[in-house]
Amino acid sequence: MRLKKQVMEALQQEITGRLQPGDELVVIGAVALEGTRLLAKDKKTMLEMRFSQGFIQDMLYARERYGVQDLTENGFVWKMAEAAGADVIYPMGEGGFLSGLWKVAEVSGTGLVADFRKVPVRQETVELCEVLDLNLYRLRSDGAFLAGIPSGEGLVRKCHAAGLPAAVIGQANAGNDRLLYSGENFRYLDRPAEDELYQLGVNPPADIASGRIAEVRRRSMSCNCMTRTSQQECRGILG
Repeated sequence: MRLKKQVMEALQQEITGRLQPGDELVVIGAVALEGTRLLAKDKKTMLEMRFSQGFIQDMLYARERYGVQDLTENGFVWKMAEAAGADVIYPMGEGGFLSGLWKVAEVSGTGLVADFRKVPVRQETVELCEVLDLNLYRLRSDGAFLAGIPSGEGLVRKCHAAGLPAAVIGQANAGNDRLLYSGENFRYLDRPAEDELYQLGVNPPADIASGRIAEVRRRSMSCNCMTRTSQQECRGILG
């Protein structure tokens, strides 16, 4: 089903650049770190029954250690990706990795193939989501970028040299299918679902986003959707 014109226009404002067929998909920074931090803080008492204090501290500070701190266009990672020749750069956030991947592909009008096993994820996040029965790929991912670039390995090496997790996780193509693999199994990439945080009643603080992301959200929420249904669709996709 095609997006309503107003929703697509608002989404286009959120994405810098466009994927090109053949671009490799690079994730910079581990995904779901902000969601991990927020859940560890909100559910700390319950988590203390399952994990050591040291492991919970690792959850609380994982974004600082393994995520990108400056998400703006003037930040180090953004500039590094631009210099490497990235066609699109997107800082992930609400809705997590799957939301970011869908948004970039939808705006670009491309298909893609991606491998879940290659996405950078911290063990703290894996164990937290197992205990809380959450999908880590739909968990808030501020601190991670998605980039589309003709050849991604050079960018990955630069990220590693700077102490950041990064990996080529797939490739864009000229088709319509968007396939996500995990071993021999695959599924299609669906429209963004609600962030996993909300299943547990955890709301991110109002100042969680950087100035750039907050401005994008203000523009998105002021789109010209006139009906209640259109407004709900816009909020659900843009986050």
